[in-house]
Amino acid sequence: MKRLLKRKTAVLGLIIVIFVILTALFAPYITPHDPEEVNLEQRLKPPFWLKGGSLKYPLGTDSLGRDVFSRVIFGSRKSLLVSFSSTIISSVLGVALGLVAGYHGGLLDSVISRLGDIQLAFPLILLSIAVIAVLGTSTINLIIVFGIANWVVYARVTRGAVLSVKEKEYIEAARAIGCSDFRIMVFHIFPNIFASIIVIATLSLAGIIISESSLSFLGLGVPPPHPTWGGMLSEGRQYIYDGWWVATFPGIAIMLTVLGVNLFGDGLRDAYDPKLSVSEVE
Repeated sequence: MKRLLKRKTAVLGLIIVIFVILTALFAPYITPHDPEEVNLEQRLKPPFWLKGGSLKYPLGTDSLGRDVFSRVIFGSRKSLLVSFSSTIISSVLGVALGLVAGYHGGLLDSVISRLGDIQLAFPLILLSIAVIAVLGTSTINLIIVFGIANWVVYARVTRGAVLSVKEKEYIEAARAIGCSDFRIMVFHIFPNIFASIIVIATLSLAGIIISESSLSFLGLGVPPPHPTWGGMLSEGRQYIYDGWWVATFPGIAIMLTVLGVNLFGDGLRDAYDPKLSVSEVE
């Protein structure tokens, strides 16, 4: 924590991430309007600092008269729900397979590794589009798709870490006193690779947010009228000249969120770097 807090960029990223999470959690209490409420009399109202704008709609309205500020805030809920849930699924699945493959090796290792190679042959966005086209558009389907599509990176990193750890003296000692393979993997190996998993999970969050926004932009994400950042971008592109604010503010929200997650992830990676730890001690 001391090394992490010394990095101003990591602290800035953490502040951004916490801010986004808090606004998502307290969205009903922050937003002045229902994000799905249609009011055609107020369509394409500009932000309050422009001529014709008002504080009633601080960031303006979209083509259906819906409050852009409220939709941006509520849109964070879907993006964070999909990204966090997918990351949990992919990390649990990938770490479990990586532990088994690295510890037992042999045929099991080969099968898991080849499955990972096959999946990596398909770009994430194309694989997601294909699966969503079959399963249909919904929040649950998005979570499942991204959760399954991202397990390979966790499995590979975990497998490599297990291969370097499983022959250590404390693992041999655990075997000598009769510990089961499951206990060795869970209580002796996993705690020593946990830091690497946390760093990967933090950095993968940003990629999932962008992927979810991309699918929503293509109309394959969360179905309307539920607000999502990608969906707002897709709707706003038709009014980029007359109502630039409709697409601009969700785009800024995506940019800031991804920037915050990346800065925090980079800080975690540096804080957990053993070479850096040794140099600081010296």
